[in-house]
Amino acid sequence: MIQTLFGTPKKPGFFERIQEKMSDAVQKTKDNLVNRVDEILGNRTEVSPELLRQLEAALIGADVGARTAAEIVTKVRQRAEQDQTTGAGQVRQIIKDELVRILEAAGVPPQSAPAGDPFVLLMVGVNGAGKTTSIGKLTQRYKNEGNSVLLCAADTFRAAAIEQLEVWGKRTGTEVIRQKQGADPSAVLFDAISAAKARGIDFVIVDTAGRLHTKTNLMQELSKMRRTAQRLVPSAPHETLLVLDATTGQNGLQQARQFTEAAGVTGLVVSKLDGTARGGIVVAIAREMNLPVRYVGTGEKLDDMIPFDARQFVDALFGEDRASAA
Repeated sequence: MIQTLFGTPKKPGFFERIQEKMSDAVQKTKDNLVNRVDEILGNRTEVSPELLRQLEAALIGADVGARTAAEIVTKVRQRAEQDQTTGAGQVRQIIKDELVRILEAAGVPPQSAPAGDPFVLLMVGVNGAGKTTSIGKLTQRYKNEGNSVLLCAADTFRAAAIEQLEVWGKRTGTEVIRQKQGADPSAVLFDAISAAKARGIDFVIVDTAGRLHTKTNLMQELSKMRRTAQRLVPSAPHETLLVLDATTGQNGLQQARQFTEAAGVTGLVVSKLDGTARGGIVVAIAREMNLPVRYVGTGEKLDDMIPFDARQFVDALFGEDRASAA
């Protein structure tokens, strides 16, 4: 039984495959951000005010966020003044280091579930963000790593949500605990955790309603679900992951604010990273919300969901092979 999100022994070639997936997923963002930065830097040998303005505009254009972009550019200016940093390669390295620092500073590592109890994972997010698909991909990843998984259809507000989760249950060979549409989500969660405890299941992944327009009701519903989970597993829920569609850019930052207030989000799953040039939103949310990115969606296939690593993400953006640099 594996009781952490990332505690699985890695097979030969694992990191190489992950790096390849990450590189492919950030290609559009690289074209939008890093290639633009390289064009601005060129072969310049001094850090001028105009250069700094252009760099800041490039960072904002990739949805890194105005506040974060200003911080990075300030760091470049300070280093240039203190260390006489003038070369394009040195400026590029400062930008890389700042991106890694921001991403690594966000949030805390995921907690573990006590031995004998399932790891309870609440998944939240607006409808259409890719929440159910992300649940399916995470389920497959955990099972590939040797874990047992049970799915909980606690989005009882929409019949379609229950049906969609059952489709993913069939695709991954995973049982879905459900009740009829309109049932109390906490009652479904109670059934799921009870079944998981009785069967020695490692993970319970819970699909929740994505009704931000009724935020007060959502907050009350999730609070009740937490209390229900804690009656059965006192340390639960162990994670509340917000699924964000990377293609929404700065709108994703507003979603993160609202869901963090309503749902007590502890981390992010960034979906559809491969489909956008606005992958800088990952940095913006980490900086503004102090939320760690746990996973990113890198494509359409069932195994296209990988754990997020800040250095790997930045290396992929800047076209550097982490393995060869080690």
